[in-house]
Amino acid sequence: MSNLVRIVAPIAVLAALALAGAARAQTAPGTQQQLVQQQQQRRVEQPLNNAPVWKEVRSGRPQFTFIPGRETNVLIQSSGQTWRALRDGPITRYGGWLLVVVALTIAAYYVVRGQIKLHGKPTGRLIERFGGIERIVHWSTAITFCLLGITGLIILFGKLVLLPVIGYTLFAWLAALAKNLHNFVGPLFILSLLATFVVFVRDNLPQAADFKWIAKAGGMFGGREVPSGRFNAGEKGWFWAGVVILGIAMSVTGLIMLFPNFEQTRATMQLANIVHDIGAALFIAAGLGHIYLGTIGVQGAYQAMRTGYVDETWAKEHHELWYEDVKSGNVAAKSGGSAAGAAQAQH
Repeated sequence: MSNLVRIVAPIAVLAALALAGAARAQTAPGTQQQLVQQQQQRRVEQPLNNAPVWKEVRSGRPQFTFIPGRETNVLIQSSGQTWRALRDGPITRYGGWLLVVVALTIAAYYVVRGQIKLHGKPTGRLIERFGGIERIVHWSTAITFCLLGITGLIILFGKLVLLPVIGYTLFAWLAALAKNLHNFVGPLFILSLLATFVVFVRDNLPQAADFKWIAKAGGMFGGREVPSGRFNAGEKGWFWAGVVILGIAMSVTGLIMLFPNFEQTRATMQLANIVHDIGAALFIAAGLGHIYLGTIGVQGAYQAMRTGYVDETWAKEHHELWYEDVKSGNVAAKSGGSAAGAAQAQH
């Protein structure tokens, strides 16, 4: 009996499996047909609620539309999510830390080094360093740069830094003000950059003395400053890298975003925004150093641009080659002024 069970049991199992396979084979066509019918019915009742449709929409391929214009036949541009991830991710994170590190470095340098003061006593004799047109152009560029820098920081970092502190209502007003101010000041900044280039390019051409200045870092970590012309290598670097290269990058990308009525594609505007944000972080970081040296970093530097005049001692210590050219008559510069004016120019 046991031997019979051992023989019959495997046969019964195989028979059951065969019957189940046959039943499944008989019902499979019906089930498949039912699924097809359900999908067709869904396309009728919910025409946009299925994977093939959304796959086609997100493909970025042009479709048919009655609305004229570039990209009006593309419903969803998937690369927009890539732009958002870059802007709210690496650009915001690394750009923010760059500005923080630069600001802390400048503060630490000021604490350790202090203000760069004159070694000699003022003579009371003044030399004109900047003419009226030069000062107007410089201050126009400086003021618009600061306005764009502040409003740009609000636009880029506001949601992350300011929103949790001041709340939605106040931040909404501040963000709207920053955006409109940024848009209207931008073209004025571009005009100021063009004027700055025309007015100052002649005195920012490279000279042999610039390489000595670079080799000794201008004497910032040593004793006396390295002799230089009207502008030293550091100032020339700011002119060419900042005013010219970054200025062009910021101007072009800013105009692309400011005037979308020229039918720029969304991809073009997103790329322009990425370049604009990166350039802005670099521009502001370099600008912080320029502002520091032009205000509290170097004694008499701010007064030179405000009044246009410097004392002969200041000129000789900071721009000795230019001072010698002025005294020898090789370059035009007005001399004169009172001792009281010299004191004002240095303090």
